[in-house]
Amino acid sequence: MTPGFGARLAQAMSSRGPLCVGIDPHRALVESWGLTYDLAGLERFALTCVEAFAGRVAVVKPQSAFFEVFGSGGIAVLERVLTELREGGTLTILDAKRGDIGSTMAAYAEALLGRDAVAPADAVTVSPFLGYESLRPAIDLAAENGRGVFVLALTSNPEGATVQHAVRNGRSVAASIVEGATVDNALARERGGLGSVGLVIGATVGTAVADLGLDLVTAATPVLAPGFGAQGGTVAALELAFGSARPQVLASSSREILQAGPSVSGLADRAERVAHGLLG
Repeated sequence: MTPGFGARLAQAMSSRGPLCVGIDPHRALVESWGLTYDLAGLERFALTCVEAFAGRVAVVKPQSAFFEVFGSGGIAVLERVLTELREGGTLTILDAKRGDIGSTMAAYAEALLGRDAVAPADAVTVSPFLGYESLRPAIDLAAENGRGVFVLALTSNPEGATVQHAVRNGRSVAASIVEGATVDNALARERGGLGSVGLVIGATVGTAVADLGLDLVTAATPVLAPGFGAQGGTVAALELAFGSARPQVLASSSREILQAGPSVSGLADRAERVAHGLLG
């Protein structure tokens, strides 16, 4: 029986360090590598990242939007990236932030997490702001297929707090999302492991987790913490934000590491140093 996503993630973090490297081929980064910002440049950029990170880091997170901008050709490159990372033994999180209701959410789930998906990631980011239960098709299909979801909970953009900190019936929106994940991760928690429903919480949210009373340890949830590195996230910031839940946190860094390109060895060395720093 294939281990669930939470168990596989915990193993990868333990053996390679709690680092997720983002592949974000936006124009400025692609051109900084001396590449043209077109389909050929995208492919060269993305596959260089695959060569540098596959088999070396715990998780790689391609940002779907930067591939989608090139249409069907960009999607084909993304599918190749996901396939080659899987073949290289590295877990993937597709940063797609999908969120809808009913049959539409079910179709998104099938496209990204289903058994017949062309190039499924190990996990996908999803948006719960139509209600946590609107994500049920993705949560259930991911569990069925040994995959995971990361649900947006507390993002670090200034606008996020207007929704995520909002209170209804005595609890914040963020707390309701954590409660949903706690229920879905109950079996993994009983077994002393991490569940396959993770949360996205920014690396620079400060004391918001404690201020909102979010119990991430009981939730047994892996936490994807974007914003580490160039966006201001530090080890000290992670300690402040997550406290006793720190061992569950997968820090995500993109720009700080990608700036070390286009050299494959430069990218690999930078990722190794960042991963090592997270263990300190």
